[in-house]
Parts: sequence; C-alpha cells; structure tokens
Amino acid sequence: MKNTGIAYSSADRTPVVLPEMAGLLPPLSGEQLAALEADILANGCYSPVIVNEDMVIIDGHNRQAICEKHDIPYQMAVFSFADMLEAKQWALDTQKGRRNLDKWELGKIALRLKPDIEAKAKENMSAGGEGLAILPNLPPVNTRRELAKAVGLGERTMGKVMQIDERAPAAVREALDSGDLSINQGYNITRQVQELPEERREEAAAQAVELEKAKKEIRQADAESDRRHKIAGLFCKAFERAVLLTPTEENVRIWTQCTRMTPEEIADNAKEARELAEVFASIAGILETLLPGGVSNAG
Repeated sequence: MKNTGIAYSSADRTPVVLPEMAGLLPPLSGEQLAALEADILANGCYSPVIVNEDMVIIDGHNRQAICEKHDIPYQMAVFSFADMLEAKQWALDTQKGRRNLDKWELGKIALRLKPDIEAKAKENMSAGGEGLAILPNLPPVNTRRELAKAVGLGERTMGKVMQIDERAPAAVREALDSGDLSINQGYNITRQVQELPEERREEAAAQAVELEKAKKEIRQADAESDRRHKIAGLFCKAFERAVLLTPTEENVRIWTQCTRMTPEEIADNAKEARELAEVFASIAGILETLLPGGVSNAG
C-alpha cells in the first residue's frame, strides 16, 4: 500500500461504492452517525475519502454518503494497493482503533475476508506448481491463521468463530450478535446440539441460550451486590477511623513531630484535611435529605 499523492475533488471525479468494501465493518450506531453528520455540516469534510486507483472507496463511506446527501464537496486521496485483500486489510487496520469492536464482531469481519484469503491460497498453490525452475515454491496459506491475524484474534478463537458460522443455530447467532453470549459459550452450545437430531437442534439451542442469559443475569446481580457492599464498607471504615481522631492542637503537633513532617508535607496534609472536610460535609447534606420528609436539620 502507498499513497500515490494523487488527489481529486468530488467535482472532478465520482467514486465507486463497492458493496463488499462498504459492508466490511459494522455500521455506525445512530448516535455516531448523527455526530459525524453534525460535524461535517458544521466544519465540512476535512478528512479525505480514500480511494484506490480504480476510484473504489476504501475508507470513508459514511463521510462520502453524508457529503452526497447534503451536496457538500469533499476530497479524495488515491492509494495504491496490491489487491482488494490488501485494501480490505488496510481499511480494517485503520478503522479498528476507532471502533469498540468485540471478538465476535472481529470474527465476522474476518469471515468477510475468507474468499479473498482462499483465493490467495489457490494462487500460491498454482504459482508453486508452475515454472519451478524460475519461481520459488510459495508457502501454503493457512486460512484460519490468516483470518485470525487479519483481525487480531487468536487462532483457536478464530477456529471457533468459523465453526459457529458453519453450524450454529439461529438462536446462537442472534445471542452472539446481541452480546448475550461469548464466543466460547456459542461454540459450546453449537457443539452440544450437533449431537441431537436435526429437527431438535433449534429448540435445544434456544433453551441453552436462555439458560446462559439467566446465568449472566445472576452473575450481574451478584456483581452489583458486591459493589454495593464494598461502597458501604468504605463509608463505615471512613467513619470508624474519623471518630478516633481528637483534633486538639496538642494532638496535631504530636502527629507532625512524631512523623517528622516537612513544611511541604504539613501544607499538603492541611489541604487534604480541608478536602476531606468538604467530603464529610457533602455526606452530611445527603444524609439529611434521607431523613423523613427530606428536611435538612442543618443549623
């Protein structure tokens, strides 16, 4: 891949939208798309749309669509790629850092690269068998390894994604898409139902998914309970320790002398004490709102 340095404006050339490139990554959420549209309407399209030498859009489909919708001019930068596989890999690498993609989403993106990688494997096999006196044997392409590497997944995880793609019932796929299952859970359910007669697999998978969702809800409830107890414990400890302090001048002097505080440390501790006083004052205010009727007794 290289930047050719060639640039066009939308007034000069019309780019080509290739469905396999436009659908490579998951679509932006409604909120993300609205934010991008608002930014372009306010500031114009300051990032160029990336196209290859055939004017196919490689990166910037959303920007281009918004500009066309509102008749906003935009720039296109021409990049050169060895083939569409390299173009897709570059687009994925460019966008992956901007999107919060989970492992299942990455796995689905990798599967979209599968035809290109398999074509590359066949090409390597053909090249390795022709002109042996001229061309060195090219290494065989491990499809699973290449797919995993393309999106940054482990090979075993990619293998599970491939198995799910080939065999999983609809209920498993839907639960993975909604985030209710992990890849491991989806893979395990898929394996389990394969042992059943085909007519029972969908129903068994749906039941297994519901069981996993129920377990997830229980784990989340337990985690929330733990979080609440930790917060309560922190407040109890803070009050228990605070009431042990008797802030007389003599006691404070003893504290500074026995710990050999420097003037800088004394200043820092004084500042922290005032901040803690504000914290406890805030706690007092909130506690007073929790009294019957929510009436403050301050003063």
